[in-house]
Amino acid sequence: MDQDKIFIKSATPRNVGGQAVIEGVMMKGPKDIAIAVRKPDKEIVIKKEAIQGMSKSAISKLPVFRGVVALVDSMVLGVKSLTYSAEFFEEYEDTEEKGKIEQWIENRFGDKANDIMLYFSVFIAMALAILIFIISPTLVTTFLKRYINNSLGLNIVEGVLRITLFISYVLLISQMKDIQRVFQYHGAEHKTIHCYESGQELTVDNVRSFTTLHPRCGTSFMLIVMVISMILFTMIGWPNPWIRILSRFILLPVVAGISYEIIRWAGRSQSKLVCMISYPGLMLQKLTTREPDDSQLEVAIAALKNVLVEDKEADLW
Repeated sequence: MDQDKIFIKSATPRNVGGQAVIEGVMMKGPKDIAIAVRKPDKEIVIKKEAIQGMSKSAISKLPVFRGVVALVDSMVLGVKSLTYSAEFFEEYEDTEEKGKIEQWIENRFGDKANDIMLYFSVFIAMALAILIFIISPTLVTTFLKRYINNSLGLNIVEGVLRITLFISYVLLISQMKDIQRVFQYHGAEHKTIHCYESGQELTVDNVRSFTTLHPRCGTSFMLIVMVISMILFTMIGWPNPWIRILSRFILLPVVAGISYEIIRWAGRSQSKLVCMISYPGLMLQKLTTREPDDSQLEVAIAALKNVLVEDKEADLW
């Protein structure tokens, strides 16, 4: 199959999601989550558990709101999955001295210490993302106000700067050898999901023929978030820096919710409009995915097979 043939018509409405981890893949189905990791001894180990968290709440079914829930849940699950996969490759896990913060949390919260550390990691990740991609672009653009005398122009410059920062970040990390391995598993995840959604049997030979690009990818979601934020932020003009930062923080859940609905729609439709909207994100995925080898496809297939359900109408999205 031609690698440039991006859109694959799904045979059924069944959808799954996933994420690449360290030497493995996490797959999320309608009911379960499975993490498959290839250990240093080449054995594939699988951890499977029922879906928990906010994705089980009633609000997760409401349009726009479900996007916010999905974003928070995916970050928590992503950190959790990465932490699990990393455990197989920590040479000094038992002898490494724990930091003072980690020791204090363990002493203070006991059995709940791991959950506290998990959510703390997610909080730090979100805070850094907001600082780098939300706050810094608006502060930098402030210095250009002497040259641009209208709010529309300032908001466009801010949006372009935000997108440039994001693409630059992706380009930077894509040069790292370890990240390139993760990107190969990212490609394996996409290929496997494409094969499943097309109704074909999940074998290495079948999965190998599909593209590494998928319209529901988190990379595409982030790019859409950048574009939607530029549109929404333009509507509130260009107030003083504090109000501007506050407004962007407040509107972030709205941006995430709308972006999620667009990604959800893109995963279901084959219209020309959807192809046009999805195209930039799919091209960006050429940076965040790599062609996997057969051993990596085996890991992705193992993860996906563990979250499949018999109900063909079951829908994650």
